[in-house]
Amino acid sequence: MLDLSFRIPQKARLVVLAITPLAILGLVNSQIMSKEAIVADGHVVLLRLAPRDPRSLLQGDYMALRYRIAEEVASAARDAQLSDGVVVIRLDEDRVAAFEAIYDGQQLMANQLLLRFRKRGDSVRLASDAFFFEEGEWPTYQGAVYGELAVNDDGEAVLTGLRGGDRQKLGPVPDQ
Repeated sequence: MLDLSFRIPQKARLVVLAITPLAILGLVNSQIMSKEAIVADGHVVLLRLAPRDPRSLLQGDYMALRYRIAEEVASAARDAQLSDGVVVIRLDEDRVAAFEAIYDGQQLMANQLLLRFRKRGDSVRLASDAFFFEEGEWPTYQGAVYGELAVNDDGEAVLTGLRGGDRQKLGPVPDQ
């Protein structure tokens, strides 16, 4: 009978056990650095919030977010038969975004940016759909009208905060 079992030498196992956590940490850190670069160098974009879910009692102080332009993006993505892609958004003088079109390589104007989307089921995800805040700070954020994003030139977005109807930042403003 043929013996198909084999033994991995002890040194090889130790090497694998040592390298695997380092590789995972390296991958996680590269993702963090990528998001930090978007926040540091990205364009500030405001997305008007659609009616949103109140805070979650099971997860702590957190607000589920929906963006108004997501419905337009979902419709255009459905028409173009796309599940993931990039859209062109137009910014007004207050940096509030409006949907323009699905991006297909067209030249952007000075007041336009790209924004990446991911379609999941019937909904579209443009950026983070949750905003967490310190316990007891619900009154500070309950009047949120805009989600503030940092968006890089490739359309990758990071939610950086919430803003009220006057477009002023809500909550503590970090030192710059």
